[in-house]
Amino acid sequence: MAIVGNILKRGIGLTSLMKRPKSNLAKLQRKTLVKLLNKGRFTQFGEKYHFEEIMNAALFSDDKEFYTKYKKLVPVYDYNKMFAEWWHKTLAGEKNVSWVGNVKYFALSSGTSEASSKHIPVTKDMVKAIHRTSIRQILALATYKNLPSQLYEKGYLMLGGSTKLQDKGDYFEGDLSGITAGKIPFWFERFYKPGKTIAETADWSEKLDKITKKAKDWDIGFIVGVPAWIQILMEKIIKEYNVKNIHEIWPNLEIYCHGGVSFEPYKKGFEKLLGRPITYIETYLASEGFLAYQTHPNSDMQLVLNNGIFFEFIPFNDRNFDEDGSMVQYPETLMIDEVEEGKEYALLISTVSGAWRYLIGDTIKFTNKKNAEIIITGRTKHFLSLCGEHLSVDNMNKAIELACKNFNIDVREFTVVGKRLEETFGHHWYVGTDDKVDAQDLLKFIDETLCKINDDYPVERKHALKGLEITVLPVKTFYDFMESKGKTGGQHKFPRVLKKKELIAEWEAYIK
Repeated sequence: MAIVGNILKRGIGLTSLMKRPKSNLAKLQRKTLVKLLNKGRFTQFGEKYHFEEIMNAALFSDDKEFYTKYKKLVPVYDYNKMFAEWWHKTLAGEKNVSWVGNVKYFALSSGTSEASSKHIPVTKDMVKAIHRTSIRQILALATYKNLPSQLYEKGYLMLGGSTKLQDKGDYFEGDLSGITAGKIPFWFERFYKPGKTIAETADWSEKLDKITKKAKDWDIGFIVGVPAWIQILMEKIIKEYNVKNIHEIWPNLEIYCHGGVSFEPYKKGFEKLLGRPITYIETYLASEGFLAYQTHPNSDMQLVLNNGIFFEFIPFNDRNFDEDGSMVQYPETLMIDEVEEGKEYALLISTVSGAWRYLIGDTIKFTNKKNAEIIITGRTKHFLSLCGEHLSVDNMNKAIELACKNFNIDVREFTVVGKRLEETFGHHWYVGTDDKVDAQDLLKFIDETLCKINDDYPVERKHALKGLEITVLPVKTFYDFMESKGKTGGQHKFPRVLKKKELIAEWEAYIK
């Protein structure tokens, strides 16, 4: 009998009962903001923007005066503005800029869509907050009644960036997954795989090789990582040991924890690598913080409202964003109690890493306002609306998911380029699959599906959106292109929409 597992499972069940979120979400967020303001009030940022005044309004007023003041006194920021005005000083070693003390760690974040990496501050308070939310997610496993007790004694494989960070003298920089994995609690080390030595490996191919060689010695119950890289790893292990599926190597694998991109386009190919069904749990862990996770089966992710992040929501419409997805100077912003289910919002966050009213770049929809449950619909700049078609990443993912089922194919990656033609507009789809499929049949299906799931798309298809093209490529082409840009592994993901002219030119030249 798995004695330790039974004890852990019972303990998780009892603890999760005590950790259930409070029902008044606005009050929860109010308290979170007060804590942030209290700690940030003596920073350069807090003194300039009168945090003391806002905090007093939150403490001694029962209405929304505090939020009115917060919106009036503190401007909204995107990364470029935040870095230019504040974070460049933090990077240079100044103390108490937008958060208390020195910042010793910076997460590099860019994907393939930016020319240079962003430096996102990761404070000690943020590392603690991420670990707290990670523990809460483990506690939430009590709601998954079908999980065996022995699961809680199994290995926890986290496939992320190197924990050997780049030493820049005054600070260290690297992938967020590398920063947080390098600071895991001591009690978790016995469960953590691939272990400290392999986790330090910077070369992605070398890391996958090392993990593959050790895979047979591990008893893995949990896997965490970006779908594309986890799938590549499992294929590599299956080939190395000449087995039919990953469960022949890891018979106790029960849970895959995914995030960063929609899992649906990957799911069909992923499940071909399994010997039996497993449980999927979605997370929303960005370079700026751990924002949400799935708290129980058959639900969407729940925002983390009481752990160092204050959320605001900008209606994602033409009044608040231009045609390129750039935020206007004075957007309409809402608190958690003012949103509506089914509407699309861009996220602003204020955090224990010294981000204030910061546009994280993701768009979401509330599926259950009472429980603060959301789905990620895309990025503010990763959408296509050349002529009013308002095509979101969520629409694209759904079309690809249905295409995979219809044609019985596995599409690992895809991206779309919008083009201005002589008198009309067009979309060029680049689809990554190693399965045989007629490209024009695939394009026709995608087009017809988008007409069904997006009200604006069919209107524009009749008038302005005339040019549709498709190129089907081997999956390896996408990963090789990312490698050529130094964006392999960790949290790097191929963007679903390419917009920058320079990047489009590089991509089109690469695939010729």
